Amino acid sequence: MKEKATGTSYAKIIFFGEHSVVYGKPAIAIPLYSVDVNVAIRLTAIGQTIHCRYFDGPISEMNDNLKGVGVLIQRLLSRFHAPDLPFELSITSKVPSERGMGSSAATAVALVRGFFNLFEKPLTRAKLLELADIEEKITHGNPSGLDAATASSEAPIWFIKNQINEQIEFHSSDLCLVIADSGLKGKTSEAVSLVHNNVVEDAEMAIPMIDQLGQIANTARDALADSDEELLGTLMNHSQLNLAQLGVSTKTLDKFCQIAVANKALGAKLTGSGLGGCMIALARNQRDAQVISTKLRQAGATQTWIQSFKNYEFSTGERHDNLVK
Repeated sequence: MKEKATGTSYAKIIFFGEHSVVYGKPAIAIPLYSVDVNVAIRLTAIGQTIHCRYFDGPISEMNDNLKGVGVLIQRLLSRFHAPDLPFELSITSKVPSERGMGSSAATAVALVRGFFNLFEKPLTRAKLLELADIEEKITHGNPSGLDAATASSEAPIWFIKNQINEQIEFHSSDLCLVIADSGLKGKTSEAVSLVHNNVVEDAEMAIPMIDQLGQIANTARDALADSDEELLGTLMNHSQLNLAQLGVSTKTLDKFCQIAVANKALGAKLTGSGLGGCMIALARNQRDAQVISTKLRQAGATQTWIQSFKNYEFSTGERHDNLVK
């Protein structure tokens, strides 16, 4: 066992498939390496303490909103037959909460990696996701698994609820994704309920929109594999139109999308549940991304991030995850 260890994970962004994924359609999500969570564990002489943005003190005294974290830590220590191990744990997160970026899942993934690193044990991707799900079930009740899969991935995730959760082919390019925070918390339950009501009460409008969002995700998978940047941008714009028609966009998100496209973005759309949260824009290169980012901040975005597509790698097979993150 080491004296010190670390674990890292990433925020997630839904690229395509918001809301339609609830109805069995595919979604594509991508990890954001520029928005990470870092866990640092250091053995001490006595006690078990945690330092994070929500709590600072003994793990046994953590607030209820961190119950999932506490249970996950207990399960990990039990797994390694060290329930009373004295340590100091620090969690540093760049992932904003309640923005649809997978903050809790990213924390869980980083914790699992950190403790496996500390005990110098091998960790497969399957085991990582299984353990991260412990925290997610407590925090979210019935998680899809998409957040943890993306937070731990080197490549985009192709996801169909209760069916498929896999990394997909992705070819490097000069493309960049600009993410802008509207400054308003996303309203996931409200947005999901709104779309559901539309499906029930205005099926003639809503169901074709859901079907189109699913087809867009299918087409986007091929566009990613072929590095068809123009098509990806067009698909993003079509997605935004459909999501706005379903009622989950806002004036701010619409404005941000318009500003991005007016400043050379290939396409732009909201990401996540909508009714707040973030939007994303696709830029041809780093230079265009910087301009778009600046324009969005000038328009009121509270934060922006830029993710280069060159960072993504595609891997096949079961990957061993220990001691490298």
